[in-house]
Amino acid sequence: MSWLVQPRLVNGPFDDPGLYLDFRFGRRAILFDLGDLAPLSSRELMRVSHAFVSHTHVDHFAGFDQLLRVCLHRPGPLHLLGPPGFIDRVDHRLQGFTWNLIDETSVDFQIHVGEFWEDRIARKAVFPARQVFMRQDAEISDLPQHVVLSEDDFHIEAVSLDHGIPSLAFALRETQRVNVRRGVLERLGFPKGPWLNRAKSLIRAGTGDADLDIPGIGQISLRDVPEKLFFVGPGQSIAYVTDTAFSEENRDKILFLARDADQLFIEAVFLERDHQLAADSRHLTAFQAGLLARKARVRDLNVFHHSARYLNEPTALRHEAFWAFEQEAPL
Repeated sequence: MSWLVQPRLVNGPFDDPGLYLDFRFGRRAILFDLGDLAPLSSRELMRVSHAFVSHTHVDHFAGFDQLLRVCLHRPGPLHLLGPPGFIDRVDHRLQGFTWNLIDETSVDFQIHVGEFWEDRIARKAVFPARQVFMRQDAEISDLPQHVVLSEDDFHIEAVSLDHGIPSLAFALRETQRVNVRRGVLERLGFPKGPWLNRAKSLIRAGTGDADLDIPGIGQISLRDVPEKLFFVGPGQSIAYVTDTAFSEENRDKILFLARDADQLFIEAVFLERDHQLAADSRHLTAFQAGLLARKARVRDLNVFHHSARYLNEPTALRHEAFWAFEQEAPL
């Protein structure tokens, strides 16, 4: 069974946070957080359409400059979203550079920036390269509560957590999982090709009467494509949680965001023996991360954002998180 998106952490668990979501069939990627992006190639960064930033501490935002440098001369826009004050911080980064080599004849590259307040996008701005990245206010899309991006195949949800400052957590939820059954395509005499991706998108969108152009066969209605060709099931879900205190309010928001997720990527900064350090810095212990994952009924747990104080016992945080994930201890 193939997934719509293949997620992977950009760095090791002791390094800067960041999750790269690679779309298998779309020549596209999404980033959760912009820490150190050096492990990603220019080709991989060029595929990034959206970056969702939890907050602007340096280890979550330092990679903005590298992403900008790679995408600067592409025609497609770059969409960014972050917490309150994020538009001003992007503006300050852009105005810190000299742009005398771009003008109205340059590639029409734009940066679209939104701010998430409490449960929805509250402000948006656009920074066009042809106007030397001068800030322009933009209209806010009418999206449901907690939704920050909505497309036919998937949507992105967000919640705002307390880290002393607002820190956003994100989840990608696929509308439906649609896969071609192995061997059926050949038995029916249908060719492989881009038409299959279009068919999958139409099925996810609930559109059954659209026409498909199938090479060697011609135009055919999706309704006439045998149902046995496709497997349709619950969509993929991926949650990303970092830099949050273990409070009752944060817990409830995390459990909502990560509910029944196929994969949860969650910080595990301290061991439970150092829970006071975690509380003082508003971070999670590995034990707390594991408990949250179990309570949210996630299928696969991934922990990251480990404190360097545990470099001499590099697997301890992971072991503690998975022990809590697999136990019946109360939350």
